[in-house]
Amino acid sequence: MTSSETSGAAGTAGTAGTADARTAASAHGTGQAAATGQRTVFLLAHTGRPAAVRSAELVVQGLLRSGIGVRVLAEEAADLPLPASVERVESEQCAAEGCELIVVLGGDGTLLRGADFARTSGVPMLGVNLGRVGFLAEAERDDLDKVVDRVVTRSYEVEERMTLDVLVRNNGSIAHTDWALNEASVEKAARERMLEVVTEVDGRPVSRFGGDGVVCATPTGSTAYAFSAGGPVVWPEVEALLMVPISAHALFAKPLVTSPDSVLAVEVQPKTPHGVLWCDGRRSVELPAGARVEVRRGAVPVRLARLHHASFTDRLVAKFALPVAGWRGAPQ
Repeated sequence: MTSSETSGAAGTAGTAGTADARTAASAHGTGQAAATGQRTVFLLAHTGRPAAVRSAELVVQGLLRSGIGVRVLAEEAADLPLPASVERVESEQCAAEGCELIVVLGGDGTLLRGADFARTSGVPMLGVNLGRVGFLAEAERDDLDKVVDRVVTRSYEVEERMTLDVLVRNNGSIAHTDWALNEASVEKAARERMLEVVTEVDGRPVSRFGGDGVVCATPTGSTAYAFSAGGPVVWPEVEALLMVPISAHALFAKPLVTSPDSVLAVEVQPKTPHGVLWCDGRRSVELPAGARVEVRRGAVPVRLARLHHASFTDRLVAKFALPVAGWRGAPQ
């Protein structure tokens, strides 16, 4: 959740499901595993980090000892110390199909990459943070033994996070479609020139200004790029969309929080340098002058596996190391 993280680092229409939804989601995941006759976990790691490679080795050993199969991408297998019994798959498109869980080891970028697999397959993602803040992660590097134990005993809950569906129009035609868990940001492409845009909510104009761009985010992404741009922190269970201007040169360019059913739009003005659309800071497409970006609640959520019942407030304090000394709480 930051621009910096994710969920930023998942949530995404940005929201945790109800207890019933979590139970149903968890049952769905175990049902997939049962259908194959073999419990299998898809493992995704940042192979460029020695800590991630070592962590992957420990997780694989723990899962295999417990009779749970492990699947990895063939392109990553060469960089990981894996036994021959680990399944290698060539195609990313169906890499997590039939698995009961996706375990991701790495920083925010790796966790967002894991969200791609989670969204495509419907399989819950469990993140282990090996980076800096890691809002999307559920565990830290020192918790690897606990992570393996929870996976083996299925001691986790599943919640759904809201996503964004993103559409780019140019000259009246659809030029590009995409999605995001944290945010879709319209940004200037030329450092020396401001990007002139008009923002819109539900078919009505809100404001025109020049600046560095606009972030459209989910509650999951409220602690990522939107937070860095001065937007509010929104609890994941709140269903809403955020629109946050980036360094706007205007008297009224305040962060907006809208209905989850709203449609947000950002129009790049005709006589301005071209811009660029970034989705979760991972995928980009050029926006010519006159392009229009529409953002709405995503049709497909991302499912996150949760090990802890700690409140989001406690997570916020821990991740940002917020000072809380002197707090006494409500009188008993």
